[in-house]
Amino acid sequence: MEAVHLPGLDFARATFEPGWRWSESLAPVAGTSSCEVPHNGYIVQGRMHVRMDDGTEADGGPGDVFVISPGHDAWVVGDEPVVVFDFAGVMAQQYAKPQ
Repeated sequence: MEAVHLPGLDFARATFEPGWRWSESLAPVAGTSSCEVPHNGYIVQGRMHVRMDDGTEADGGPGDVFVISPGHDAWVVGDEPVVVFDFAGVMAQQYAKPQ
């Protein structure tokens, strides 16, 4: 993940490789059962699936814009890396950090 931190806004470009899943790759680092960071972004490449803690699920692919609330798991679908631009508030500075 490449990130730029501005007052009140974080902008990140993230690449997730095939097989990546938040609950397997980052939950042990974050120490939470789901991602607690909100995400607002745009998918440039690949496909990703998101499951909210309430059971709601959605897929996204190239050209899709997304808003994801805290309390979710996400994973790469298929064999292509997923590239996203993520525009978030200052909470993004806590992404994948111990809580």
